[in-house]
Amino acid sequence: MTEAADCAAPAPFRTYQLIFDLPVARRVSVGRFGCFDFPAGRYCYTGSAKRAFEARIRRHLAKEKRLRWHIDYLLAAPRVRMVEVRRLTEPECEVNRQTPGEIVVAGFGASDCHADCGSHLKRIGDAAPRRPRRRQADAAGEAA
Repeated sequence: MTEAADCAAPAPFRTYQLIFDLPVARRVSVGRFGCFDFPAGRYCYTGSAKRAFEARIRRHLAKEKRLRWHIDYLLAAPRVRMVEVRRLTEPECEVNRQTPGEIVVAGFGASDCHADCGSHLKRIGDAAPRRPRRRQADAAGEAA
C-alpha cells in the first residue's frame, strides 16, 4: 500500500438512519402528503445530507422545529422514542434497499428518490417494551 493511500481521508458520512420506536399505533398527518395510520413498532428512516450532515440529524432530533420533511411529522407524534442514529458513507438508496423491513406508507421520505425504493421509512420490528419507572420510595427501600 502506498503512503498516499495510508493518508487518504476517510469517506465523509452522507447517509443516516434514524431508528425509533412508536409504542402505540398512531394516525399522523404528514403535511400535504396526507394522513396515514402507523402501526406500533420499531421504525428505520433512511435519509441523507450533502452538507451540514450533523446539523440535519440534530434538527430531526430536536423537539421544537418547523415541520418540513415527512419524518419530522412522524417524529413529532406523542411518545416516539429515539433508539439509535446510524451514520454511513454508502449512498442513501443503497442503504435503504439493504435494510429489511415492511413499507407502511409508500413514498414516505422518498420524494426525491430516483432508485424506485418505494419508501425511505420501514417498520423493522416490534417496539421494545418500556421499562416501568420505579418510584423514589421503592428505590430507596431497596437500598436500605
